[in-house]
Amino acid sequence: MPHILVAGKLHPSGVALLKSAPNVTFDYVEEVSEQSYHPLIGKADALVLRTQPLSASTVANAERLKIVSRHGVGYDAVHLASLNERGIALAVVGDVNSVSVAEHAMMLILSAAKRVLRGDRAVRNPSEWGWRNQLEAEEISGKRLLIIGYGRIGRHLSRMASGFGMETRAFDPFLQAQGWPEGPVLPADDLLEGLEWADVVSINVPKADRPVIGKAELAAMKRGAILVNTARGGVVDETALIEALQSGHLGAAGLDVFDDEPPSKDCRLLTLDQVVLSPHIAGLTRECGERMAIASVQNVLDFFAGRIDPKLVVNADQLR
Repeated sequence: MPHILVAGKLHPSGVALLKSAPNVTFDYVEEVSEQSYHPLIGKADALVLRTQPLSASTVANAERLKIVSRHGVGYDAVHLASLNERGIALAVVGDVNSVSVAEHAMMLILSAAKRVLRGDRAVRNPSEWGWRNQLEAEEISGKRLLIIGYGRIGRHLSRMASGFGMETRAFDPFLQAQGWPEGPVLPADDLLEGLEWADVVSINVPKADRPVIGKAELAAMKRGAILVNTARGGVVDETALIEALQSGHLGAAGLDVFDDEPPSKDCRLLTLDQVVLSPHIAGLTRECGERMAIASVQNVLDFFAGRIDPKLVVNADQLR
């Protein structure tokens, strides 16, 4: 009888699925920290993991572990090499949060363009009501949007942006090599050229060894352009971004992810009111939270039943 460890609070529908599953037992730790679930890892055959780290030392103590199921699509905090060494599968939930993230990116684009924080402050502080006459708020209709990373999230975003009359291109060399999807969005062959073309840039790619957007890339962007990041902290060079915003080279930004989460109290981003911030919440809508909880639990149940979708196992090639 497989024993499942759930590390991090799940939507009640996910817990209900576990309770209704025959022939499994489970432990449930709501706190989101590695220390909170570490004492229970030794008896777990499966781990359903929220956002907390899974280090090599914890994997070393997981003597019975056969599968880790991430409550999401990213796995930056999981020590994948140690799972591969032990032949432990790592599963993600697939396409359950792409609409939520795309909606959030669209919200940040609008909020940054309209300088929503400055507008809000002008109402709450009557002496600043006259801010409205500076005409800082911008329209996005007719503006150019560059989407970096044209997977499911990027495609949903392009559809939403078209409803606002934006002209969209996308930069995704991996997808371009495989075959560009049909539709009105054309590929940008070169990142710097795409950045020079765009009025708004949205980042939708996984974290890599180096930032996708660094000092040179920010310098290539139009003066007054808007940058939105709903991907991962580290995809954009945060120091260079702050400098570009403070100098006025970038007009505004919308950020859902940060180098340090939560940001330290002295993070300079917190002082910039042309920047709209949210707490890594793009994929955490009420509806998406339920879908992720059910999918992450279902992956474990399907794994032990021998029917898990291999496309959801990110290290499948290491398990053969």
